Amino acid sequence: MIMNFEGLISRVKECGKKKVAVAVAEDYAVLEAIQAARKQGIADAILVGDEEKIREIGESLSMDMNAYEIVHEPDHWQAALTAVKLAHDGVADMYMKGLIDTKSFLKSILDKEVGLRTGRPLSHVAVFEVEGIKQLLFLTDVAFMTYPTLEDKVHIIENTVEVAHACGLACPKVAPLAAVEVVNPKMPATVEAAELTKMNEEGKITGCIVDGPLSMDIAIDPEAAAHKGASGRKVAGDADILLFPDIHAGNLVYKTLVHTAKMQNGCILTGTKVPAILTSRSDSFQTKVNSIALAAVVAEGLRKNAD
Repeated sequence: MIMNFEGLISRVKECGKKKVAVAVAEDYAVLEAIQAARKQGIADAILVGDEEKIREIGESLSMDMNAYEIVHEPDHWQAALTAVKLAHDGVADMYMKGLIDTKSFLKSILDKEVGLRTGRPLSHVAVFEVEGIKQLLFLTDVAFMTYPTLEDKVHIIENTVEVAHACGLACPKVAPLAAVEVVNPKMPATVEAAELTKMNEEGKITGCIVDGPLSMDIAIDPEAAAHKGASGRKVAGDADILLFPDIHAGNLVYKTLVHTAKMQNGCILTGTKVPAILTSRSDSFQTKVNSIALAAVVAEGLRKNAD
């Protein structure tokens, strides 16, 4: 089991360097992360975009540009289609957003001809290493699905469990979160959490243990679970996957951790043929590198499942 990002990067090195296709690669922060990922043995890259601008930025970073394949395509949309096709065709193991707007990046992923559709809905997972918590935390969905239905939550769990399995968790513990740990008909999040738990018990959701509704404190703090008499719950105090009722709850927790806790994190888009790295311009350099490492581990997991 991987307990931190150091372990995650070590796992990548064991399975061999992956390759990431970058859409509109003329982005300083992205190229900086790509350079670090290559130096750390995480991934090589195919850089698609305006070659002159890519080389100019690369030289300012003292990158060895001879070590990278560059595909010249100055048009942003065509660059995205070219890069995503590399991932679609198996030339690249991952697909990463460069200097292109998120809407166009997602549109390229969903392209019927060269995109990364699998038939499953897309969802986002943020993986956190937080000081004081022994295991990695998988937060979902904090950035993509706004108000997931019960059916959506099943898909989010399936997508995130796949990521957790790739990170060495054979049977991750999933906590469908709510404000309280008991079912209240007036609080739909608690009703749906109980339904997800039942579906897991009936074998409709597999590869994990689901136990909800749970409040955040009971999900991640054994002492809080003991104080509230919830130590007997299957996931209490030891949750791996935190399933949020909506994007507001998830995004608030995500940003609180990023701005107040001693932590590291990485994020990917899931439900795709290969992992898609959709980082924000405000994300730190380390978050971008961690996201590439996370995507590489998941790419290896998908490869093994396909064999």
